[in-house]
Amino acid sequence: MKLIKAERKHAKIKVCLQGPSGSGKTFSALLMASGLESDWNRIAIIDSENGSAHLYSNLGDYSVINLSKPFTPEKYIEALEMVEQAQMEVCIIDSITHEWESILQEHSSMTGNSFTNWGKLTPRHNAFVQKILSVPFHVIGTTRTKQDYVLTEKNGKMVPEKVGLKGVQRDGVDYEFTLVFDIDIKHQATASKDRTGLFVDKPQFMISSETGRLIKSWCETGTSIEQVKEFIKSCSDLEKLRDIYRKYPSFKQSLQDLFMLRSKQLKEVEIDISNDLINLNKALSNGTTNSQ
Repeated sequence: MKLIKAERKHAKIKVCLQGPSGSGKTFSALLMASGLESDWNRIAIIDSENGSAHLYSNLGDYSVINLSKPFTPEKYIEALEMVEQAQMEVCIIDSITHEWESILQEHSSMTGNSFTNWGKLTPRHNAFVQKILSVPFHVIGTTRTKQDYVLTEKNGKMVPEKVGLKGVQRDGVDYEFTLVFDIDIKHQATASKDRTGLFVDKPQFMISSETGRLIKSWCETGTSIEQVKEFIKSCSDLEKLRDIYRKYPSFKQSLQDLFMLRSKQLKEVEIDISNDLINLNKALSNGTTNSQ
């Protein structure tokens, strides 16, 4: 545990697009992706929507990973690892709703205590969410929404009342994203959560490639991963290397190999210095003995 100065770092945005069927989530995600990365060859879609990702192939030469049922968290994690190995810059997950529906279906088919069963399923879902947050590329996840209702009392009777759209995912998952856009059936978007400050209190708008470019500009302010690489390479001792490791937690996973390599190099230097000191002490000791 250590107190350090706050510092903005280059970020890989994690965005959630929420909307009902037909609101244009996939198309909006692709337009946003094209603003985040101009090279379509570095954009990928993880598709669980029965091949809907292929419908917009006229936009550019992006890549698609087609998932098949059951849409388990492990399949999504494997797909994200494939995207990482391919060194993509943007990944659209269309949609993350199917992961949660798969979890719910599995829970309903399990026998025994419901609470105990959730203890087995929750870690798998959490691993999926953590994978989204840790990957070294931009992620745009789409979530299907449904109208939510609550019972309220009117004139002595309990009647259902609309309380807005609710994403079909585990409660609270939207808090994990940096940006959450709610898209209506007319393809108009509003930001219901915005840590960037770019879209706060802004009127409804249609998501475009310009939206992606604005987000990219925000992401690229602060310390970049290339700068952190140079900090690691030029580090002169293990304690300073530990400081860098603690200071830039968002880069821990993507730079793990470089951290390990530099740590090994510095340890070897320490051993060499230690051996030199031992030899020097022996030489001084022998010199003292001979002079006597």
